Amino acid sequence: MTDQTLNPSVFETRKLKDIYQEIQAVYLSDQRPWVIGYSGGKDSTTALQLIFYALSQLPSDKRHKPIHVISTDTLVETPLIIDFIDNTHKRLSAKAKEDNLPFVAHRLTPLIADSFWVNLIGKGYPAPSQRFRWCTERLKIRPANKFITEQLSKYGEVVLILGVRRQESATRAQVVSLYEIPNSVLSRHSTFSGAFVYTPIKEWSIDDVWSYLLQVPSPWGNDNRDLVALYRTADGECPLVVDDTTPTCGNSRFGCWVCTLVTEDKSLKALMDSGETWLMPLLKIHDFLVQTQTPENKCLYREHKRKDGKIWLKTNGSGISRGPYKFETRKRILTMVLEAQKEVNTKKPELKLQLILPEELSEIRRLWKVNESDWEDSLPKIYRETMGSDLDWVRDDINFSITEKNLLSDIAAKHNVPPAVPMRLMDIALQSKGMSKRAAIYKKINRILSEDWRSEEEFLNDLEKEKTTGVQ
Repeated sequence: MTDQTLNPSVFETRKLKDIYQEIQAVYLSDQRPWVIGYSGGKDSTTALQLIFYALSQLPSDKRHKPIHVISTDTLVETPLIIDFIDNTHKRLSAKAKEDNLPFVAHRLTPLIADSFWVNLIGKGYPAPSQRFRWCTERLKIRPANKFITEQLSKYGEVVLILGVRRQESATRAQVVSLYEIPNSVLSRHSTFSGAFVYTPIKEWSIDDVWSYLLQVPSPWGNDNRDLVALYRTADGECPLVVDDTTPTCGNSRFGCWVCTLVTEDKSLKALMDSGETWLMPLLKIHDFLVQTQTPENKCLYREHKRKDGKIWLKTNGSGISRGPYKFETRKRILTMVLEAQKEVNTKKPELKLQLILPEELSEIRRLWKVNESDWEDSLPKIYRETMGSDLDWVRDDINFSITEKNLLSDIAAKHNVPPAVPMRLMDIALQSKGMSKRAAIYKKINRILSEDWRSEEEFLNDLEKEKTTGVQ
């Protein structure tokens, strides 16, 4: 049974002219600017194309308010997709200028401190999982919401246009219905009181979407048949994410290539099957990240302590609840990313691909120094050995080196103290230089001294003794 049989076509009850007229009426009804979420997928393309055609039919003096087209680049998007979106932005902007239409395209990116590699390699966050899906908020929701907040500050209210459909999923239908305004085509936004949501293809079926895209050419010069090729063997698309109700995009052509919310990246594999074999290094990194998440491998790649310095047991008592990635694991992942970047740019130099930005590398280097007592300054060394060149690294006037590390390690060994303890204390002393208030310094010192400094083996031995003797 086809989708069309289950879900009657919207064109059985409405003509395309009627849909354009509804869009025009909503646009002309107030002074609120529009923000269109564009992910490059079929649904968001349909919504954007409908609006472009509808407004192009208005007299120029009626096009009275701006239309912002926003696309979120998580910095770990599949390279072909982000290239496709960038080209669409350029063509859209050129055509809008030519036709005197108020469209402005924006490519949104997360803050460097929120980026995937800074959190995973810099802070040691484990690859995202269903239980700890830390990526969506930082990479997608925050950049979009920051832009919406800026428009709200400027205009007071905005209308957000999303290419979502009820028939996409039961969850999506429920979310769409939850915020609907009676007797209005607009809905309330789930987060912002001053934002309203307009979904022009809400009642469309998937067949309606493809029928429209293949029969009505792109007004800015794209070939909509390219979308058909992108979707061949794909499982869906990743819409603009503005809240935490959006499902994972891991199976989608339009999701992040590092996504570990699914164990098999069908997107990369399908692209490789279609001839894009240069993506193999990215697939290897994805598969390694998935490997680090399997229960039997967590002990190999993740610390036995949590971020708070404590050792926690699983709630069912079956073992240790693992913490962040080990420092050596993060070094290995960084090396893999740099090697992949170098290999891809050798095979596809026209892409000028940056899998990890210099700004991210600088922040990771800082985090390693502050949180990992990386007195060896490992990152520039890894970069030099892998890439065969150097970046313009910031030089610290005062810093510890491998010489001080070896000396301190020898002293710590004589006194049966974990070397990391005095190193961390020395780091605090250096970081706190010039501070007038001592309370914060004491708090940091106390945190280090209260950490559980037992090795995993020592902890398990002590745990076994407690079980045997019943003494804690």
